[in-house]
Amino acid sequence: MTTNVRTVIAGDLIQANWFKSSYSGNGNNCVEVADLSTSAYGRIAIRDSKDPDGPALLVSPDGWASFITAVTDGRLPAA
Repeated sequence: MTTNVRTVIAGDLIQANWFKSSYSGNGNNCVEVADLSTSAYGRIAIRDSKDPDGPALLVSPDGWASFITAVTDGRLPAA
């Protein structure tokens, strides 16, 4: 399986509109996601909410959709 994941500094993604799940509540132990698929990046960005200027992963929209489907279907092992 080929992975196409890039890492950038989240603080450099000034056009990003970050959001976190409504299930997160007011907690700080969350990931935030930004849809950059229509930007020059053409990716989905993921960052740690505790470190908004730190690293962000960029994954393809198809890769993100596969991940969300696997989570929803319960196909990922529990931590």
